Amino acid sequence: MVEFALPPKSRIKPGKTWPAPQGATKVKTFRIYRWDPDKGGNPTLDTFHIDLDDCGPMVLDALIKIKNEIDPTLTFRRSCREGICGSCAMNIDTDNTLACLKPIEEVKGTVDIYPLPHMSVVKDLVPDLTHIYAQYELIEPWMKTDTPAPTSGERLQSPEEREKLDGLWECVLCFCCSTSCPSYWWNADRYLGPAILLQAARWVFDSRDEATEERLDMLDDPFRLYRCHTIMNCTATCPKGLNPGKAIADLKIAMFERTG
Repeated sequence: MVEFALPPKSRIKPGKTWPAPQGATKVKTFRIYRWDPDKGGNPTLDTFHIDLDDCGPMVLDALIKIKNEIDPTLTFRRSCREGICGSCAMNIDTDNTLACLKPIEEVKGTVDIYPLPHMSVVKDLVPDLTHIYAQYELIEPWMKTDTPAPTSGERLQSPEEREKLDGLWECVLCFCCSTSCPSYWWNADRYLGPAILLQAARWVFDSRDEATEERLDMLDDPFRLYRCHTIMNCTATCPKGLNPGKAIADLKIAMFERTG
């Protein structure tokens, strides 16, 4: 694998070019980052001219069309196609987003597609998520309780308590936010980043969870939480419209309130 940070386009050599089908009248150009670990060498940008009259409306539709009909070696992740699984996160037209939620028509001119920035690349548009999933495991993202479960089997909470989880539970772990965060680029070895901290907040502020102090103790570290400098790239890029920056601020407030 190679360490990947979006290089200037001038430093990536052009790769192969596939022309539009004969007779196509509504053509859109896609430039796609390619790197194959088996071949080695430097990455390239392959160019595909796609007939939009014979393609679905989203960027993911174009990628699937390219893989199925033009170049089967193109590699990317995808699953639900409905913005729920987070699999197809990538950098499209300079923004980190989900390919299944990005309309082709929103992109003026050529559609440039890269893997999520500042991650190691497995192949083409597939980033290596091993490290960030290890960070996710670190926060122990499951309900922790000491008291026995009610006889009904359900731990209840009030509507007000439930409302505190809005904006947290909807995260699909696409990691668009963390890979847009300069603090995470610089300190990914120790800073947990906005995606993981939003997930941590989801459990800290759940009234049914009984490990709040333990969770805050785990975050009470010069790097894990406090490397956030409120740059807010995370909130600007979230394809689900969430606010990781606010979740991190709420965690800092909770940390302050418990220490007085």
